[in-house]
Amino acid sequence: MAQVLIIDDDPAQLHVRQAVLREAGFSVCTSGDAQAALDLLRDPAITETLGVIVTDHVMPGASGSVFVKELRRASPQVPVIVISGLAEAEEEYSALNVSFLHKPCQPEELIRQVRAFLEKDS
Repeated sequence: MAQVLIIDDDPAQLHVRQAVLREAGFSVCTSGDAQAALDLLRDPAITETLGVIVTDHVMPGASGSVFVKELRRASPQVPVIVISGLAEAEEEYSALNVSFLHKPCQPEELIRQVRAFLEKDS
């Protein structure tokens, strides 16, 4: 089963998204910061099973679209979903071919998008 990698520096948000996706039947791994996520993507055991990345827009040490570009370099084939409370942030990602969700993100919408990416890949 393909895994979902959730990246968020807010432990509460990370826990909620992990619980929502696990409850929906997805295999989930998490990272609490940008650098740790990039380190995970160097692990073939992770990248071989990774189906989608869900990341927060703003985290310490990671600046939005710059971080997404780093994710793409590390794992170019994996779809990325960015979640942000900043409405203007969506425009920042328009050229990066990512899916964008606004906070507060409804669990059903997150599940729908993750499922759509994983079904497209299978």
